[in-house]
Amino acid sequence: MLEVTTNQRLSPGDTAPGFTLPDADGKNVSLSDYRGRKVIVYFYPAASTPGCTKQACDFRDNLADLDGAGIDVVGISPDKPAKLAKFRDAEQLTFPLLSDPDRTVLTAWGAYGEKTMYGKTVVGVIRSTFLVDEAGKIAVAQYNVRATGHVAKLRRDLSV
Repeated sequence: MLEVTTNQRLSPGDTAPGFTLPDADGKNVSLSDYRGRKVIVYFYPAASTPGCTKQACDFRDNLADLDGAGIDVVGISPDKPAKLAKFRDAEQLTFPLLSDPDRTVLTAWGAYGEKTMYGKTVVGVIRSTFLVDEAGKIAVAQYNVRATGHVAKLRRDLSV
């Protein structure tokens, strides 16, 4: 049984916890692969669900502008690579989707733990978005973000 304690939340200035996770094709992707570039790391509960699909498509639709600003995007969920591949192909997603089925990375980033859903306290993925700077430090940490409108707000906050 997984025991979850109070979430350790990341804040701007913290060193981003490193990770190496398989992508939708089973190829390992590491946070260190992005050293020297800014990268948005976002955590979402489940591929192919309505909110997560909307959020992923928003990132997809804004990818050219983010890339033009020197910002890459990586999505992480507990889904297995095969489910991520199906999601990527169905939605024509062009950024890496990474698999964290044991939730180690989600937990290290404070994106897994207690949350309120429909008035009840449950344990699960906390929809969260981070901007990691070129040196591997957290520049922006946002927890409990909304699936819809989140990317537009992030772009405004980052002036992209």
